[in-house]
Amino acid sequence: MTSRIAVLCIDAVEPRRVADFWCRVLGWQIVEEGEDGSLCLGPPGKPEPGIDVLPVPERKTLKNRLHLDLRADGSSTGEELARLLELGARKVDVGQSGDADWTVLADPEGNEFCLLATPAQRAEGREN
Repeated sequence: MTSRIAVLCIDAVEPRRVADFWCRVLGWQIVEEGEDGSLCLGPPGKPEPGIDVLPVPERKTLKNRLHLDLRADGSSTGEELARLLELGARKVDVGQSGDADWTVLADPEGNEFCLLATPAQRAEGREN
């Protein structure tokens, strides 16, 4: 027996803003809204895995202990980086070396995530 990831949780002072950002990044949708202001995100037609964006009173101040790694899917890494920046992501320095094969970014509330250099198609052997 094993476990599987059902939901990743992101704390946010402005849950709607963070949820909208991640929905646009992943092509997901808000599938449930809680009375407490929480928002559940998921891929169309699939219940899991999902992302819950939970309201908290305090802003993030330290580096994440857990983060998402993304790959461009259907575009080049450069095109995806430009898209993410246009959606509101920003580049951040968490001490990575200058020769890293990923770009560290943060969502609108500063939660770090990485864009890996190798697009999904190449990583899966679907592209030269």
